[in-house]
Amino acid sequence: MIGQVVAFNQTLNDPIKYFGTPKNMLLEFRLLSQRCSVIRNITILTAEELNSAASGPSHKTRYVLTGPSGCGKSFLLLQAVQYCLAKEWIVIYIPRAKTMVNSTTTHVYDLRTQTYLQPNYAHQTLRRILEVNSANLQTLTMRDGLSYERRSFSSGTTLAQLASAGSKDPAISSVVFETLLTELCRQSKIPVLLAVDDFQSIYNQKTTYRDPHFSAIRPYHLAIPRFILEFASGKRSFPKGAIIGALTAADPAFPVTNELMDELGVPGVHPRSPYSKRSKIFQEYARGLRNLPVPTEFSPREAASVFETWMRDNALTAPANDELFLAKYTESGGNPKAFVWQGILGTLEGAAPVVNESTSWPQLREGRI
Repeated sequence: MIGQVVAFNQTLNDPIKYFGTPKNMLLEFRLLSQRCSVIRNITILTAEELNSAASGPSHKTRYVLTGPSGCGKSFLLLQAVQYCLAKEWIVIYIPRAKTMVNSTTTHVYDLRTQTYLQPNYAHQTLRRILEVNSANLQTLTMRDGLSYERRSFSSGTTLAQLASAGSKDPAISSVVFETLLTELCRQSKIPVLLAVDDFQSIYNQKTTYRDPHFSAIRPYHLAIPRFILEFASGKRSFPKGAIIGALTAADPAFPVTNELMDELGVPGVHPRSPYSKRSKIFQEYARGLRNLPVPTEFSPREAASVFETWMRDNALTAPANDELFLAKYTESGGNPKAFVWQGILGTLEGAAPVVNESTSWPQLREGRI
């Protein structure tokens, strides 16, 4: 199947429907008659790594997808999510991690954990996790009871019931989310995949959240980003499973940090030196992450398969022939995103479709819960 475009399965627990996707990918799926992606060599390599991770702790399988802008990191991450779901894993997919740190949801300080809770974000995430993983969560139960805010859950309560309660009541959603992660770390029956796009955003020194003194809050002082950092660093671990992040190299608000570049051994957009400032805390959170580089270019076979897919959907106004294909492939330098957006969609009359960043994310999602 390498070099072929295949469609994602339309299932009742479709992760694209409930978790969403990065905005550019969502718009691409809306333009196509069906959601699909091309199988590449890196897809097979990632699947093999996930097969190995199914029987080992997640702290041994912690990868970050790297590569230049538009090389297909987000598509590969979504392929990993779909693959694990087909293998009956529990999947937790965060397609836009910067929404955890860009002050788009409420936050409140919690004396118990000495972090800032994000009840609305936890509430939405629990609802999505439940919709996608309901069957698996029904088979897992809590080992210990939980009492919080006049709500109590006895030991033996299924994780589906726990997540359902948190998804209906934002007042307890943060504690339920923490408890759900703790229980998933205790069970070894089902592998768990934690997949995070915009991964570099939680490694930036400051978020756009503010404390009562209007000082910027650090990502590790926000409850949910802290959980992600702990799993990424191996401080927390699922008995079976994997952690995969994908970097977004073209986001000026949340650039790839020195700590990540040092640990992954990748060059940055701007030159850095040993004298560039580093954070010991983020170095600790990045320790042990492994680089999984995504090829920068489509192979001719992969590009031809993508070209034929868009051609069948009548996305080309110019005559579809070998000359047009080779011209667009050469103009884009083989870059997957440029090949589609500046190459194929560039043949459309008028301006190419764009993503309106001012539109709030829930309004752009495939479906509402």
